[in-house]
Amino acid sequence: MFKTIISVAELKAIQSDPELLKQLVVFDCSFDLADTNKGLLQFKESHIKGALFANLDQDLSTHNPDDAVNGGRHPLPKRELFAKWLGKMGVTHSSQVVVYDRQGNNFCGRLWWMLKWCGLDSVAVLDGGLKAWNQSMGNVDSGQPPAGSPEQNLNAFKLQTPLVQMLTIDELKERISSDLSSLGTHPISLVDARATPRFNGEVEPLDPLAGHIPGALNRPFNSNLTPDGFFKSSDELKKEFDQLLVGKDPHSVVHQCGSGVSAVPNLLAMHIAGFGYTTLYPGSWSEWSRVEGAPVQRKN
Repeated sequence: MFKTIISVAELKAIQSDPELLKQLVVFDCSFDLADTNKGLLQFKESHIKGALFANLDQDLSTHNPDDAVNGGRHPLPKRELFAKWLGKMGVTHSSQVVVYDRQGNNFCGRLWWMLKWCGLDSVAVLDGGLKAWNQSMGNVDSGQPPAGSPEQNLNAFKLQTPLVQMLTIDELKERISSDLSSLGTHPISLVDARATPRFNGEVEPLDPLAGHIPGALNRPFNSNLTPDGFFKSSDELKKEFDQLLVGKDPHSVVHQCGSGVSAVPNLLAMHIAGFGYTTLYPGSWSEWSRVEGAPVQRKN
């Protein structure tokens, strides 16, 4: 059972074993925030042989407020609705799920986290993504993604107790100190995964306000990867998060980003580093910045 990351060699070993292959479900989660159709086009052009496609906007988010868990640009669908999609795609609790993308693990982590949220532990991110797969001469295919299983399989995935934790915006506000003048005394440690210029408030290409939630720390999600696109070692990640938190309790960490997607690589990296599962604020800056009166901090 692979629960965090899986190497290309390990995935190939599963594919070569007829019994293990029966339980394998691979998802390509490629996406582009600037061109929401690009991920599907990339999948059609080339993907790991046998992979299914998971669209961030359509499959891993909902834009119906009645079905959403949170606000922001990519609201999570309620677990019950997402479980139906998983059943349609053939995922059960005996599945070994592998997720990947071609954007430095920026988007596939969302599906990794959502499966953990629904109680499935056997899900792993392909280390190095499609680039590493192609470099290893792994089998690829092209063409339209499979549509999923027949209607009667919608209830095939049974929800279990969540393995990861999240906070709503109301819960986050309750846990943040009201005295914003004494930064660093918050009962939680927010870690913002956005690029530093966005965190500082120098630019804001997507959301209505520039800046960050007061008291947050900045660690861009791609800080977790080597130049070749693989996750750094557990020892290196632990050292870097220790330096970021400067003595704060790792279990107090709440991850956020722009819309709750690129925060997950930081959460995954902390798990690789041995800190366990930390918490996600899925609404992130895109939700926070749309609430009237929510405090904003910018670098002077």
